[in-house]
Amino acid sequence: MKLVNQTKGIEVSQEMWRADRLIPRMVGLLTMSSLAPEQALWIDRCNSIHTFFMRFPIDVVFVSRDLKVRATYENVKPWRLIFPVWSARSTIEMPIGTIRRGQIEVGDQLQCG
Repeated sequence: MKLVNQTKGIEVSQEMWRADRLIPRMVGLLTMSSLAPEQALWIDRCNSIHTFFMRFPIDVVFVSRDLKVRATYENVKPWRLIFPVWSARSTIEMPIGTIRRGQIEVGDQLQCG
């Protein structure tokens, strides 16, 4: 599915997949060596993350149930921990530079489809 910053009218990702079950949510990007520029992972029911054992840095966006941006973190390197964003319901993990290219800011409305 695609991810769009509806507030700004910018396509953010052309290939986003959703991890909404226990094992895919736990594994996340840990088995991957990189993400292509057009890829993203949406982890449902996740308001904090770690990058332990990851092999590459990522951009991370925390969103509410209706995909309104609650927090953004750019260039999160491996072996980091981001504490819970209490107003967030899900996390979207993307290649570094995606937040900047998509002009994603707190309060923006994202849309997937």
